[in-house]
Amino acid sequence: MEQEVCPHCNDSGLRTFTREDGERFVRDCSCRVERRVRRMIARSHIPRRYEHCSLDSFETDFKDATRSLKTAHFSARKFVESYPIETGGTGLLLTGSIGVGKTHLAVGILQALVAERGATGLFVDYRELLQKVKNSYNPQVQSTELEILKPVFDAEVLILDELGASKPSEWVWDTVAHILNTRYNDRRTTIITTNYANAAPLDGTVKELGRAAREESLGDRIGERMRSRLQEMCVVVEMHGVDFRQTVNLARFG
Repeated sequence: MEQEVCPHCNDSGLRTFTREDGERFVRDCSCRVERRVRRMIARSHIPRRYEHCSLDSFETDFKDATRSLKTAHFSARKFVESYPIETGGTGLLLTGSIGVGKTHLAVGILQALVAERGATGLFVDYRELLQKVKNSYNPQVQSTELEILKPVFDAEVLILDELGASKPSEWVWDTVAHILNTRYNDRRTTIITTNYANAAPLDGTVKELGRAAREESLGDRIGERMRSRLQEMCVVVEMHGVDFRQTVNLARFG
């Protein structure tokens, strides 16, 4: 199927306008802007599952929806409007249980930043990133840790999805610390999602009693030092509610 020719610029990508005083000027056509947005979004590596996610499609009025979802949505809109001057490199830490829409909201923010602010970004799954770095230590793999992490360090806007999902270890903590510290020092915007509560790790007697006393926190998964760093580089947005995928957006066929 042949692509339709833009009726405004005949696919030149430029349009000519005339001011009230008769002076003519040239401006990018909307078709060129839209092509650039699509190109930048494609380069951000958003998974196909989340390609449709936008701030406009984020639902907050369904049955059993909590007020925190509307607050989170408002914060997301405000963040986009304030970027980059007022945000100044500060990011967002989206916390909440599985299925409340954290990744949808994060992707919606990135898509809006690309379309409305001309930003560029990168979506990274935390578990996949750590696995790639781990594989880089295998001499049979043709990539190095530096090659893998460079795009993560350099991204103007980074979505780090599912932080803490991997089982914690000293190696995990060191890698997370390296990523967060580098982006913090470079004042680059990081949007993080996590299923773990923004709380300090268990310790002492409480830890010996087992996790029944309290569910694992983000501090348990990445360490208190790195959790503390997140408080400096991100505004915390808490999202509460039932699993949206199980109650509203059930799988549909046909």
